[in-house]
Amino acid sequence: MYRTKTCGELTIKNINEIVELSGWIQKIRNLGGMEFVDLRDEFGITQIIISDKNLQEQIKEYPKESCIHIKGEVVERSSKNLKMPTGEIEVIAKEIDLLGKCDETLPFEINTQQEVREDLRLQYRFLDLRNEKLHNNILLRSKILKTLRDKMDELEFTEIQTPILANSSPEGARDYLVPSRLNPGEFYALPQAPQQFKQLLMISGFNKYYQIAPCFRDEDPRADRAPGEFYQLDFEMSFATQEDVFKVIEEVVPYTFKKFTDWKVDEGPFIRIPYKEAMEKYGIDKPDLRNPLIIQDVTKAFENSDFKAFQGKTIKAIIVENGAEQGRKFFDKMGEFATSEEVGAKGLAWTKWDENGELTGGIAKFITPEIKEKLENENGATKNSAVFFIADEFTKAQKIAGLVRIELGKRLDLIQKGVYKFCFIVDFPMYELSDDGTIDFSHNPFSMPQGGLEALNTKDPLEILAYQYDLVCNGYEMASGAVRNHNPETMIKTFEIAGYTEEEVKSRFGALYHAFKFGTPPHAGAAPGIDRMIMLIADSQNIREIIAFPKNKRARDMLMNAPSQVSAEQLKDVHIKLDLKKSSL
Repeated sequence: MYRTKTCGELTIKNINEIVELSGWIQKIRNLGGMEFVDLRDEFGITQIIISDKNLQEQIKEYPKESCIHIKGEVVERSSKNLKMPTGEIEVIAKEIDLLGKCDETLPFEINTQQEVREDLRLQYRFLDLRNEKLHNNILLRSKILKTLRDKMDELEFTEIQTPILANSSPEGARDYLVPSRLNPGEFYALPQAPQQFKQLLMISGFNKYYQIAPCFRDEDPRADRAPGEFYQLDFEMSFATQEDVFKVIEEVVPYTFKKFTDWKVDEGPFIRIPYKEAMEKYGIDKPDLRNPLIIQDVTKAFENSDFKAFQGKTIKAIIVENGAEQGRKFFDKMGEFATSEEVGAKGLAWTKWDENGELTGGIAKFITPEIKEKLENENGATKNSAVFFIADEFTKAQKIAGLVRIELGKRLDLIQKGVYKFCFIVDFPMYELSDDGTIDFSHNPFSMPQGGLEALNTKDPLEILAYQYDLVCNGYEMASGAVRNHNPETMIKTFEIAGYTEEEVKSRFGALYHAFKFGTPPHAGAAPGIDRMIMLIADSQNIREIIAFPKNKRARDMLMNAPSQVSAEQLKDVHIKLDLKKSSL
């Protein structure tokens, strides 16, 4: 028997008991001729006293993070530490056995606030995961996954697994391709999402499906996006509308958040914001509603202005109540932020109202009494307000204003704390212009256009809205979904507008195309991102902190050294020959 108790469960009630504990040496201290060992396992820390001279000599041979077994008697501590669950007791060691020695120098301290280079942490992730905070994040992940499954089962969803080796599908990112040994020259693709499979399950007559689905996308990593792979709570329902999907999300998401946080959690029904309104008010389609700042369009107010930098431009304004309290340095720093490469503004104009209601600073001299009156009466500027102006082409002005709004919220400490604020972004455009000027899908290509086939045949594609929606929490896109197209004729027209021929649709989406001809029910669904959900609940700033074995910022697994080169024989098996000259460029 390696242990009769864990290191986190001993209390004053266990005094005089003989117990066996196993764990890792976190710390050794020598005080007054006695050795004190902090013994740690997943459940906590127990202080071990070693007074026996032979055992003292023995423990000196064991470096920190060695794994040991202790047998001893529980006694009451004379100097209690009520900040820890086991702080009223300690164990006098009678026997010590070495289970696993730490033979190498630790690359970094396990439980410390010291900054450690992330690549080094990821290279020794098995040690990094011994860190209490990180370890608890992974335990939290396990509990959240179980809660989600229990809740979906309660709502009578059926859990069904879908294939990992699938077909290539245009879903917004690059595919990961897997060569086929048995089918030379052909490739599988790892699924970006189980999109087609879950629709086929609805056609198969299943009422409500879900799974904790792995998804694979060859995208650049970000703090809130894991490179390569991520997980989502994928679900779909037959005979369902957008409202039915919202009800499920409003049932599952707040329930899960409230179970694992003491923050205030929005209850359903969540606020619904049309995409166009979100872009106008927040400059982004994933607004953080904890930030009270709103973007306003003031183009009309400046239509007769002599200020050349504003002429012929869309002008966005952000009014900050009491912003006039900030000194010139603050405004200059915001200007540096706006003109940084990341944001891309040509400049950031500003002015502020003094305590007498007069304009001062920035572009005050270019603001006529008429413009000042409009800013006050129509846009809400008052004494001690500051206004930031962004002037540019329409879409760029929106984007820059959105980034400035976010930064102002952070620098002025305006973000409401201790709350989770949710909203649905609805009425996404079905199409958008790509960088090369062609029409492309703006969201999910399998969505139902609002107005159906008639809208596709009669409207400007860029004016067609779709039954598509996102769930947003505290500035993060946390779920995406849609009412699905279930009509083959509509499907053909939808893809035709985006430049696909009917033959290409049949070739790339043959299973779905043919299945639509066999009595397809209306269906809808969504897919909350599990990694982001856990990141938010854990109040972590980086998604890699809630994943057991993540990849680094360059999508490399530092622990397993992946990706890596493979042998010529392995390549030959899958009929691939590398052009080394090209691959080295």
